[in-house]
Amino acid sequence: MADVKMQEKYAELALKTGVNLQKGQALMINSSIEGVDFTRIVVRKAYELGAKDVIINWQDDEITLLKYQNESEEVLMDIPQWQVDKYLSYAEDGVALLSIRSTNPDLLKDVDPAKVAKASKARAEAMREFQKYTMNDRIAWSIISIPTGDWAQKIFPDSDVEEAKEKLWDQIFKIVRVDQEDPIAAWDKHNQTLKDAHQILNEKKYRQLIFKAPGTDITFDLPEGHIWKGGGAYTTDGLHFNPNMPTEEVFTVPHKYGVNGVVSSTKPLIYGGNMIDHFSLTFEEGKVVDFKAEQGYETLKHLLETDEGAKRLGELALVPDASPISQSGLIFYNTLFDENASCHIALGKAYPTNLEGGSDMSNEELDQHGVNDSLTHVDFMIGSAELDIDGVTADGKTEPVFRKGAWALDI
Repeated sequence: MADVKMQEKYAELALKTGVNLQKGQALMINSSIEGVDFTRIVVRKAYELGAKDVIINWQDDEITLLKYQNESEEVLMDIPQWQVDKYLSYAEDGVALLSIRSTNPDLLKDVDPAKVAKASKARAEAMREFQKYTMNDRIAWSIISIPTGDWAQKIFPDSDVEEAKEKLWDQIFKIVRVDQEDPIAAWDKHNQTLKDAHQILNEKKYRQLIFKAPGTDITFDLPEGHIWKGGGAYTTDGLHFNPNMPTEEVFTVPHKYGVNGVVSSTKPLIYGGNMIDHFSLTFEEGKVVDFKAEQGYETLKHLLETDEGAKRLGELALVPDASPISQSGLIFYNTLFDENASCHIALGKAYPTNLEGGSDMSNEELDQHGVNDSLTHVDFMIGSAELDIDGVTADGKTEPVFRKGAWALDI
C-alpha cells in the first residue's frame, strides 16, 4: 500500500494546483472504483478546502468490458439526455472537474473496434456542448492518474500486482513532484519554466516548423495569431489551473490546411481500449491521405473516420527528450504520461485558446483561421532523441529549434 501521507500530498496538489478548488465551489470527480481509497482522500481534502458539493462519477473496467461484450451497438450509442444535462448543469454553475484516469490499456483489445468507435463517437456527439467548457477553459479542469492493477502490470510485467502498483506509485509521485518537500512550490517553479519557454516561442512568431527524424519529414504551417501555451492555464474568469499533471509540454495549434509530409509514431497509442503501435501518417494540405500501422490498424482507421476533422490536426506540442518521464525509461501506455515524454501532435479538435481571440470565434471563423474542429482529440507521440526541428520566421529565415531531441533555443 502506497504511503498514505504521500497520497494526501498528491490529493492536495491535485486540488490546489490542478483544479485550484475555491471555497464554495462544487467539485466533480471522474474516477475508477479501483481507486476508491485515493478518491476518498480527495473528497475529504476537498471538503476541508471548502467545497460546497463533491460529485463522483464512478467507472469500472470490468463492467465497461461486460457492457461492450453484451450490449448492442444501438444501446451503447444511446446516451441519455439526463447524463448530458448533469454535466452541463454543473458546468453552468462553475464546477471544477478532476479526472483520475487509470484504465487498463488492453481493456477492449478483443472487442470489435468498429463497435468501440461508434459508441465513442455517439458519446462525443452528446457531450459536444460540455466539451466547449473544457476546450475553451470556461471551467477549471485537471487530469491525473493513480495505479490500478492491470495498468501497473502492463508497465511492470515481471512483478505481481501489489509490487507493480507500488512501483507505479513511486514513479507517479516522482514525476508529479509529490516526492519533493513542497510539491506546490515545485509546480509553481515548473510552471514558470514552461511559461518562459512558450513566451520565447510566442515572440518568434514562426510561420512554419519542420520536423525531421527517422521515418518523419513533415512541415507544419502555423496560423497567423497562433499562441503557444504550456503548464498552467487560466479560466475565462481568471482562475489559474493545471489541466494536465504531469505536464512537460509547450503547445500550439497547427494550421488545419497546412500540414504536409510523413510522420511516424515513437510510442504506442492507447485509444478506445486498444493499442496502436508502429504507425505512420501521410499528410497533404493538412489532411491524412495515407496511413500504416503494424498493430491496431483497424482502430486507427476508425479513429480517422470519426468525422472529417479527425483526419486533420488540432495540436502541436514540443517536449524535450530530457523530460523526467522520458528519462524514466518506461512506456506508460497512458497518453497523459507518454505525451509528456515526447513531442506529440493531436488528431482532431484544436483548442480555440491557442489562437488570438479564438475563444470568441464561431466555428466558421475558426475554420477561416485554420483552426480544426472535430468530435475527437487524440494525442500521439512523435518525438525522440533523434528529432530535429527547424523554425521558419516571418521573413523566411530558418533557425534550429530542437537538435537531437533537445532545445536549440535559449530555454
